[in-house]
Amino acid sequence: MGSCAATHPSSAASARGHPTELFRAYRDEARCRHAVHTYAFQTEPPFLRFGKYCVARPALLGKVDSRRDAGSGAKFRMNITKLLDLSGRVAIVTGGSVGLGRQMAEGLAEMGANLVLCARKKERCLQAAEELQRLGVQVLALGCDVKQPSSIQGVADATVKQFGRIDILINNAGTSWGAPVEAMTLEQWNKVIETNLTGTFLFSQAVGKVMIAQRRGKIINIASVAGLRGSPPRFSAIGYSASKGGVIIFTKDLACKWGMHNIQVNAIAPGWFPTEMSQKVIERNKDSLLAGIPLGRFGGPQDLKGAAIFLASDASDFVTGHTLVVDGGQSA
Repeated sequence: MGSCAATHPSSAASARGHPTELFRAYRDEARCRHAVHTYAFQTEPPFLRFGKYCVARPALLGKVDSRRDAGSGAKFRMNITKLLDLSGRVAIVTGGSVGLGRQMAEGLAEMGANLVLCARKKERCLQAAEELQRLGVQVLALGCDVKQPSSIQGVADATVKQFGRIDILINNAGTSWGAPVEAMTLEQWNKVIETNLTGTFLFSQAVGKVMIAQRRGKIINIASVAGLRGSPPRFSAIGYSASKGGVIIFTKDLACKWGMHNIQVNAIAPGWFPTEMSQKVIERNKDSLLAGIPLGRFGGPQDLKGAAIFLASDASDFVTGHTLVVDGGQSA
């Protein structure tokens, strides 16, 4: 058995009687344990007091081998490019053929993710898929109605069949209906709620079963600043606002439910972005809308990419239940 020249801490303390010497003795003993692996204390108080001094035993540095230790000050560091890298990941983007969904899908593909684009109009998905494949990733285009559970399950099954996994889900499919509250029909209300809120629930449920089995997953729900507070009377879309407010609290609650499965659930709340759905409203109210945006402009074709990549990547592993607002300061 190996030997060690370090003096036992209790002997050092009694012989020298000063906390500095005690610290040195513990340090020497720690080095001995690391080198020889033969010595251990049978009993040891968490700290020893000498007059006004209280000297704690220094922690022994072990091997840091998990991201959990990254903030400990130890040697482990994860390069930020690796944290944001999505190479080989598989992402489903609902409503991913045009508008905000198309922008986020492009961002994920630029970071290496393989994509599944689904929307009611499959031909649009096919066109977007052809364009995005030029980035060097695989893209699967599917038709899907987010109001129909069987259609959603078909997308989940096709994704697993093609790629063997689902790492990321972006619930982006949405719609709106403009009408005064007193004139809105139940059919109009239900169409918006079923697409924006129920569709988010159904897709999360179907894909979540795969993620739970994997013990890993990222769900990003697209909400809106309209879900954060009320809107002026000139914006008659109460169903849209209600559905997006529902998406925000759904995100928080699902994050609490599925954190135990290592699934991060977050939301993005965009402000005014010119899209097929919002273009006419923006044109009619351009000056008043810009007056309420501190950055003085509308969202552009790159402005959602960073938020989506962050929430889809390992960089957000300790973020869940959060709504990331991307609105140029409108809600500040």
